[in-house]
Amino acid sequence: MSTAPSSPSPSNTSPQTAHGGHLTLDAEGLYRELLRGVRSMRTEGTYLAGVASGGMWLAQRLQKDLGLAGEAGVLSSSLHRDDFARRGLASSVSSVLPFDVNGADIILLDDVLYTGRTVRAVINELYDYGRPASVRLAVLVDRGGRELPIEAGFAAARVALPAHQSLSLARAEDSGAFHFEVKVKEA
Repeated sequence: MSTAPSSPSPSNTSPQTAHGGHLTLDAEGLYRELLRGVRSMRTEGTYLAGVASGGMWLAQRLQKDLGLAGEAGVLSSSLHRDDFARRGLASSVSSVLPFDVNGADIILLDDVLYTGRTVRAVINELYDYGRPASVRLAVLVDRGGRELPIEAGFAAARVALPAHQSLSLARAEDSGAFHFEVKVKEA
């Protein structure tokens, strides 16, 4: 497992293992790494905001696990995507920021960082609400393949996947436990 230079060293139990030539990511193990990373990134008065939907789930759980008052923010990329004409309003989740963005220190959370286009769209959405003092990005997985100059300040893991595969965080409805879904993109 590779983490950002500023991140804490990984635990003894590796959140990713290879089985028969396939990479298996332990989403709960990576969440624990993310929790440690976000804990070290935040200061008094830092707000959390998650990208819908995987980042939203992470922000909500981190808000609770860090013992922070109030609710985490949620940001939708739908209205600022550069592929809006093709995708339309793909997400039914609306942006909600229960804090004043102006002058705020915000940690933006996402499940998987790939091209950087979703993060760019979400930052545009964030600035529709005001001008924060700082925005830092923390992700569960950085899979490379960037098309824009966007980097995570913390990544619990860095993995390489072929461009024809998508990786996304999923959540068990009964327990709320995280796991990953890998799908082959249709041509």
